[in-house]
Amino acid sequence: MEIAWFKKIRKPKQPVEHKRIQVPEGLWVKCNGCKEIIYKKEVLRNANVCPKCNYHFRISARERLSALFDDARYQEVDTDIYSVDPLKFRDLKPYKDRLREYREKTGLNDAIINARGAIGGHQVMMSVMEYGFMGGSMGSAVGEKVTRSVERALDERIPLVVISCSGGARMQEGALSLMQMAKISAALGKLHEAGVPYISILTDPTTGGVTASFAMLGDINIAEPKALIGFAGPRVIEQTIREKLPDEFQRSEFLVEKGMLDFIVERREMRGVLIRCLNFMYNTEALAAAAPSAATAPASTAGSGTAPGAAASGSGSVASAPPGRTREPLPFPTPIAARAKITPSPEVS
Repeated sequence: MEIAWFKKIRKPKQPVEHKRIQVPEGLWVKCNGCKEIIYKKEVLRNANVCPKCNYHFRISARERLSALFDDARYQEVDTDIYSVDPLKFRDLKPYKDRLREYREKTGLNDAIINARGAIGGHQVMMSVMEYGFMGGSMGSAVGEKVTRSVERALDERIPLVVISCSGGARMQEGALSLMQMAKISAALGKLHEAGVPYISILTDPTTGGVTASFAMLGDINIAEPKALIGFAGPRVIEQTIREKLPDEFQRSEFLVEKGMLDFIVERREMRGVLIRCLNFMYNTEALAAAAPSAATAPASTAGSGTAPGAAASGSGSVASAPPGRTREPLPFPTPIAARAKITPSPEVS
């Protein structure tokens, strides 16, 4: 029998059961700015802003409403307006199927929410765009809701705040979506003539037809830090002009330097800045004195089932007419060709 004096006989290792540690999903989030992995609750406590690099994460329209209104209380209006499919548009899937999919996903009828509430004690009309609904694109329903928001602010003589977060006009509705740019701009012109304040807040991203219309027409234009703001994308511009664009091109800091924005406000300070702006701009006594009396105000059309202009804009059926007044048609100038054919009538002595 051989004795193992210098050998150590090892017993075979028993197999160890590998237990996977189950980490709950959603505890961590990756920052798109500094690429760090951050504890999600820490980001939420910081108003959805990265505590390391100050990157502003995108948030939903309802989160913005709750963060800005007093006690997070507001009344949502114009909830019965929605887009239809007037062009029977189809790309990878029919447009009506896309609409149904995003309505189920977001719980909204379209890419915007209209709400009335108080900010710092001031009654305010607010429209907030939802990027999660087809990239916040502006279709006929979005244009109609923004226009109604402007008209409500005009009728009630209360300030208007619009928060933009959009990729531009919605291609699935063709020229109908482009017509909303002129419609909203005309309504904002009347708001400006009445002296009612309009504050525009631009967030990441605000591009296309939204930038080219109401987003840049505010009495005060405010943006969040490093927000992408522009019309065409930087790659398209570089290919067109064949030049290298400067760093931070189309970012909010670049636009402030060029005079297209008034100032940049971090999300945590946005509510306080809005209150200071409203205190400065909103003179209730002057607006009440300038408001037309009830005797001279035009009577609203009663019993109408659809909103004026709803058929032209492609909006769905609406239960009630716009508040306070009917929408007046815009005067169009006489074309130059037609002017040349007009001969002056002879004077009668």
